[in-house]
Amino acid sequence: MMPTALPPTPTPLLDEAVPSVLRDPAPTPNASSALNIATIVADPASAQPNHVANSSIAAPAAPDSTPGTVVIVFQPGQEYIVHMVAEVLGKPWTTETELSTLARASGEAVVAGVVMHDLQRGLDGCKSVRETLVVINTHSVDDGSAPEEALSEICDYEFLYSRTPFLRRDLTRFLSLVLGQTRPHEELRNKSRTNFISTTFPDVHAALPNLDILSVGSDAVEIRVDLLVEPGSDSVPSLKYVGRQLMLLRQHTELPIIFTTRCTKENGKFPMDDPGIFYRYLRRAIQWGVEYVDVELWLPEDIRANLAKVKGNSIIMSAFHDFSGNWKWTSERANVIFNESAKYGDIVKMIAMVETVEENYELEYFRSTIKSRGPGTPPLSAVNMGQMGQLSRALNTVFSPITHPLLPMIAAPGQLTAAEINEALHIMGQLPKRDLYAIGSFRSTPHSMFMEKCLNELGLPHSFTSIDRGPKGSMESVLMSPQFGGASVNPPVPASTSYIPITSDAARAIGLVDTIAIAPNDSATRFIGENAAWKGIRATLTRDYVPSAYKGRAAIILSSTESDASASIFALRSLGVGAIYTVGFRATGPLALGLEPFTSIQSVKLVESPFVIVSALPPEKSLLVQPLLRHYRANGRASPPSTRGKVYLDLTSGPRKGDPLAVANSAGWTAYGAEDVSAWITVETLRLLVGQNVPFDFVRMASGRTIF
Repeated sequence: MMPTALPPTPTPLLDEAVPSVLRDPAPTPNASSALNIATIVADPASAQPNHVANSSIAAPAAPDSTPGTVVIVFQPGQEYIVHMVAEVLGKPWTTETELSTLARASGEAVVAGVVMHDLQRGLDGCKSVRETLVVINTHSVDDGSAPEEALSEICDYEFLYSRTPFLRRDLTRFLSLVLGQTRPHEELRNKSRTNFISTTFPDVHAALPNLDILSVGSDAVEIRVDLLVEPGSDSVPSLKYVGRQLMLLRQHTELPIIFTTRCTKENGKFPMDDPGIFYRYLRRAIQWGVEYVDVELWLPEDIRANLAKVKGNSIIMSAFHDFSGNWKWTSERANVIFNESAKYGDIVKMIAMVETVEENYELEYFRSTIKSRGPGTPPLSAVNMGQMGQLSRALNTVFSPITHPLLPMIAAPGQLTAAEINEALHIMGQLPKRDLYAIGSFRSTPHSMFMEKCLNELGLPHSFTSIDRGPKGSMESVLMSPQFGGASVNPPVPASTSYIPITSDAARAIGLVDTIAIAPNDSATRFIGENAAWKGIRATLTRDYVPSAYKGRAAIILSSTESDASASIFALRSLGVGAIYTVGFRATGPLALGLEPFTSIQSVKLVESPFVIVSALPPEKSLLVQPLLRHYRANGRASPPSTRGKVYLDLTSGPRKGDPLAVANSAGWTAYGAEDVSAWITVETLRLLVGQNVPFDFVRMASGRTIF
C-alpha cells in the first residue's frame, strides 16, 4: 500500500536515497477558490510593512524537533496508527523502506511503520545506527490481546490503545513525553506546593465517573498497581491487565501519573521474595510513558540503577517507608537513607509511622538540613503516618499524598484531603484569607459562582467577588486594599498600566495583563501582572499535536485588532512556527517581527498551505474566515477524522455569523472552539491566583456548553 504524505515541512527532509513519496512538494492552492480578502482587512494601513518595536522580549524557546527516525511497530491490519503518529508529530511516513536506508539517509525525523513480525529483521539490518532510532511498539487492545513480551523487550517504548474518541489525545500525550517534547515535572518543581491523589480502586473503571472531582487540588494521580484486582485472579495483576488499567486512566485525565508497586512490608500487596517482578512492572511503566515511577529503596541496587539508566523522560521517586514506629528523624540513619535514595532518585520520598506530635518537629528540622544542602539535592517529600503525623502532611510541600471522601479507602494511615490540608494551613497562619476579584464587565454572576465552587472544593479561605471596572481610579483602589489577593481582568489591561509596577515577560511581550497575582516573597512589590491567555491557547493547540509539529510551519491569524491577536502570536512563537500571516490588523508591538500581512487575493495564492489558522475576529465578522478554511482544506481535500493534518482555532465568543467550526470540520481541519481555550485559561488563572490545580476536565464538566 502506498503511503500518503503529510503536508510537507518547509525544508527538504531527506536525500535521493529515500523514496520520493517522502518528498512531495507542497500542494498548490486552488486558484478558483472564492476568497474576498478585502472584506476581512479592516485597516487599510495593514498593507504597509509592520513596524518592529525595539524590544528584547521574545516568546519562550521553541521545542526541539524529534531526533532520528521514529519506528512504529504495528499489528497486521492496523496501519492507520502509523498515519496518526506521523500527523501528531508533523512528519512524513512510509511503510515501504528498509530501516537501514532511512536511518542513514538523514538526521531529520521521519516515521517508519514496520509490521511486528518484520521488526527483528529490520533492526538487524541497521545495528550500527540503532541509537538514531526510537522504536515504539503499538498494540490495539480492542480484541482483548496483549503484546508479546519478547517484542516489548526489543522496543524502546510501547503504546497500548483502543479506538475511542480519546485515542489521538492519548497518543499525543504519550509521544510528547517519551520524545521529550513536554516535561511536566519542570513546571511542577517550580510550584510552592504539589499534591497527588492516590486511586485505591481495585478497577480504574470505578474511579472514572468521579475522577474530575477527585483530582481537584492534585498535581498528579497515583495508580496503586498493587491494589488492582484482576478478575479471576488472587495474585499480582498481570501486565496485560495493568497496561489496560493505565491506558484507561491516562485517557481520562490530563494530570501526570505516578506508577506505584507497593510491597507487602510497605502496606502493599506485591511479594518481596521476587524483586525481579518489580523491575518487570516498573520497566514496562517507563516504556508505557508514565511520568513518575515509584521505586522502593529496599530493592537491590542493580535494579534501581538499571531503572535509572533506562528511565528516559520519566521521573523516578525513590520511596522509603517505615511502619515500625521506631524510626527517628534525628538518627544518623535518616541521612544514610536520604543519601542512598538520592543515588538514583529524582525525588526522595521518606515516610514513617510516629506516635508523638514532637516527631513532626524533628521531621521539619531534618527537612531544613536537606534544603540547606543547596542546588543539586533532590527534593524531599517526607511525611509522618498516623493521626499524630497529620501535621507533617500540612507542612510537606513536595508531592504530598492526599485522599478524597469519594475514594473507597485511604492509601496510608492519617492521609488528609486537599481541603483539610488547606484548612490546617489557614489555622496555622500559613494561608491567610485573601480577597480575590474578577474585574471587568459581567452580564451575570456564573463566573463568581464557579470560582467560589473551586475555592470551597479546595478548602481555601479566600473570598471571590465580581466587580465592574468602573471609572478611572476605581481599579487602583481595589489593588491597594490590604486584603487584595489577586484578580482576573477581562477585558485585559495594557501591560504598561502604571499601577501594575511589575509584569511577567509574557505579559510585556503580549502587551496585556489578564491576571494579577501575588508576587513571590522576595519581590519588591505585592503583585505582578501576568498573561494566562497565551498558555490557554498553547495548551489547546498541543492537545492533538506534539509541540514540535508546529515548528517551521506557516500560520494565519485573523483579527480586527493587534491586541486581540497578540496572545495567539506569542503562543504560536513559543511553538516555533514559521511564517505568520496576518489578516485584518497591523502589528506594531514587540511581536511584530516576522509577521507578513495578507493584502489581496494574490497574497493567498502565493502563500504555502498553512498548518494552523487562528480566528480572533469579533462575532459579526466570524463568517469571513470560512473562505480561507475551504481554500486551504486539509491535505488539499476533505479528510476523514483519523487523518487530519491541520489545525483551526476559533477564539470568537458569542453568537456568530455562520459556523466556522462546522466548516473546518467538514474540510478536514482539527478544530477547537473558544470554550476549550477559555477552560484552559481558567485552569492557568487559578494556578496563578491560588497556586493550586483545578483540572481542565473539571472546568469543562462544570461549565457545560459555555465556559460558565
